[in-house]
Amino acid sequence: MTTVTVGILGGGQLARMMVLAGAPMGLRFELFDPAADACGGQLAPLQVAAFEDEAALAAFAERVDVVTFDFENVPARSAQFLAGRVPVYPNPDALAVAQDRLSEKTLFRQLGIPLPAFADIGSRDELATRVAEFGLPCILKTRRFGYDGKGQFRLRSAADIDAAWDALGGQVARTGLILEGFVAFEREVSVVAVRGQDGEFRAWPVTGNWHVEGVLSASLAPAQLTPAQHDAAIGYARTLAERLDYVGVFALELFCRGEELLANEMAPRVHNSGHWTIEGSETSQFENHLRAVVGLPLGDTRMLGHACMLNWLGEMPDADAVLAQPGGHWHDYGKEPRDGRKVGHATLREDEAGALAAALEDVGQQLGRPDQVAPAVAALRD
Repeated sequence: MTTVTVGILGGGQLARMMVLAGAPMGLRFELFDPAADACGGQLAPLQVAAFEDEAALAAFAERVDVVTFDFENVPARSAQFLAGRVPVYPNPDALAVAQDRLSEKTLFRQLGIPLPAFADIGSRDELATRVAEFGLPCILKTRRFGYDGKGQFRLRSAADIDAAWDALGGQVARTGLILEGFVAFEREVSVVAVRGQDGEFRAWPVTGNWHVEGVLSASLAPAQLTPAQHDAAIGYARTLAERLDYVGVFALELFCRGEELLANEMAPRVHNSGHWTIEGSETSQFENHLRAVVGLPLGDTRMLGHACMLNWLGEMPDADAVLAQPGGHWHDYGKEPRDGRKVGHATLREDEAGALAAALEDVGQQLGRPDQVAPAVAALRD
């Protein structure tokens, strides 16, 4: 294969892991990020400029053969600007849909993908009307720029209407607002899937996820689903990818309520809940994303046993407890510690579910984090 340079809009840990996955294939990389300390810049050349800087974007396009992104809030206009100069995958239209919760959920509904009730909100009176219609609890969110629990307000009583409007109403003009019905779900799962330039579609086994304050804490694969649920989840992802003419990796997040699956949102990029694929799958999400965007055949997505990813937030714990496990793997993103910041993750992989449960319990005990591993351990032993 001739040498290909991949440009990545965004230089965070997802870009960093793409670089690590692409190096064995002989790919070269150029990163573009407003932050001079973006951690991907430790591994590949980094251009520091605002995403809206068209002169910098034009210069970036001259140095790369194809562009992708590691962050869903990269301005769609920037992706569209680059698409006039160099191929961009996923396409900017798919990025634009995923950036607006109203557009995204409207598309889900058009495709017949089940989801909770939702409504566009433009005023305090409209919020009150929709709250009465949906019932409580429900959640007011910004339509744009929200991730990891940001830009959200949960209403638990009618008295919260004013507080929610005070908190987010000022964002109507800038981001728009959407009200979503609350789902009393038993668990959350995600489909991480990939589609190639030739339309080939593959998905990894559906992953079970646990969050703390809106931020992913642990992911377990495969998720505890019935075969019918698993097939339905993969089918929803395939339908979405084909409708958007999507190229690359994406994630579709779903709520499980009994036998029912309800769509939450999609992420148009490699995804935190797919990090386990680095050690737990024949081909990682990062390698398959790169294969897709440069036009190579997709790799096999079959699992290698059972795997659980643990997110490290704020600061890195001691690595010894994880690396002492036969199937323990450590990922340090090279970031400065900061409250709530994703600074790394660990993946534990074992051939048998019971062995993985025991390894997780041991790691949780040694790190003083039994609560973080408990949901996954319970699922493995269910």
